Amino acid sequence: MTQNELDNYFARIGYCGAADATLETLTALHTGHTFSIPFENLDVFYGRAISLEPDSLYGKLVTRRRGGYCFEMNGLFSRVLTELGFRVTRLLARCTFNGAYTAKTHEVMVVEIGGQAYLCDVGYGADGIAGPLPLVVGAEVAQFTNTYRFSEDPRFGFVLERGAGGGFEPMYAFTLEECLPVDYELSNHYTATHPSSFFRMMKFVTMPTPEGRITLTDNSFKTVADGRVTEAHVSGDAELAELLTRHFGLDFDSIRRGD
Repeated sequence: MTQNELDNYFARIGYCGAADATLETLTALHTGHTFSIPFENLDVFYGRAISLEPDSLYGKLVTRRRGGYCFEMNGLFSRVLTELGFRVTRLLARCTFNGAYTAKTHEVMVVEIGGQAYLCDVGYGADGIAGPLPLVVGAEVAQFTNTYRFSEDPRFGFVLERGAGGGFEPMYAFTLEECLPVDYELSNHYTATHPSSFFRMMKFVTMPTPEGRITLTDNSFKTVADGRVTEAHVSGDAELAELLTRHFGLDFDSIRRGD
């Protein structure tokens, strides 16, 4: 990445701090990205190919100020971190669904600083981590309105869990086996094109806030703030477009045209 590209990325996420490979910088970048760039599947929903080429990711998320899903968000973030001198290992995780693990279709990464590994993930669309999480089994870490911890599964490796209902629920599992670009191409192709992929079934845009999360789907706009849930029906494309612009900074007409 050029310095100009890095500067533009920093502006996109509202970051104006140092560019050194420290935990303080990593935390600020992770949080800035998570709270600034929405998780969204609109290109997938409209049947468009998802390119993981570095220039394409930068153009979509930074220049065109779009959002994306895990392969796009974490693909760009890992590139930025590597450029800044962080030691990054890109991985694939198995998400949980109805108590069962899926195939490896979620991109995450581990960043090592001073001998300590941290899970980083700016591309999980449902109460994912907001900042780097120390990879320490059993330690409970609070981040804004959520609490997380790691457990271990002898079959699938480390398991990220989120506090819920007085206990902890698994979110996804991963090993430390480094993945290659071709691994992401395969997983991305399945996620973007397979008829059973959730991302092909409905429009989905979401972003965390310090108080909770906002989520927009085909016909619902839901706000979670300090544990209180408010949900309103979205009556049509005009209202959907207005909500996308007001809450996520997205131009619905431009997205539908494929601009």
